[in-house]
Amino acid sequence: MRTIGYHHGDLRRTVLDAAVEAIGESGLDGWSLRELARRAGVSHAAPAHHFGDKAGLLTALAAEGFDLLADTLREAGPDFLAAGLAYVRFATEHPAHFGVMFQPKLYRADDDAVRQARDRAGALLAQGARTVAASAGSEITARAGWSIAHGFASLWLAGALPMPPNTDPLDAARPVLRRLLDH
Repeated sequence: MRTIGYHHGDLRRTVLDAAVEAIGESGLDGWSLRELARRAGVSHAAPAHHFGDKAGLLTALAAEGFDLLADTLREAGPDFLAAGLAYVRFATEHPAHFGVMFQPKLYRADDDAVRQARDRAGALLAQGARTVAASAGSEITARAGWSIAHGFASLWLAGALPMPPNTDPLDAARPVLRRLLDH
């Protein structure tokens, strides 16, 4: 078992990485802070000392996820198709974060770090959706754009989309997202 020292300043990152790994293996509910401590090679009290409780750890993971999503959307630019594909790419590259972010009952959604990161990601997402809404003339269209990208990503992660083996999620999402642009 590896031992990570708290004084090295890496306990927070190590525990968050262990949480991402545990969520990937066991889902959102199939792990405990004690298990994360074991994975991280630290005392069972270390994660609780740093995050308080499971909700505190998931709050940090949600804030990190919204920050990562905002960075991904910023890199994609304001084009709806690019933003939608970036959203799907984020979800497939960070499925644990994605799973936590949209389950606000699991974390402290009113936390300042979560709120700021969520608002930043939301503003960038709305910017891409507005390019469609401007031509279609409705904020409903903007909401439809987010719903389509989110729904596609969620269905993809759940394995609920019948696709040939080795299909790239972005290649599969592109015509779905384009469909909104065509109307």
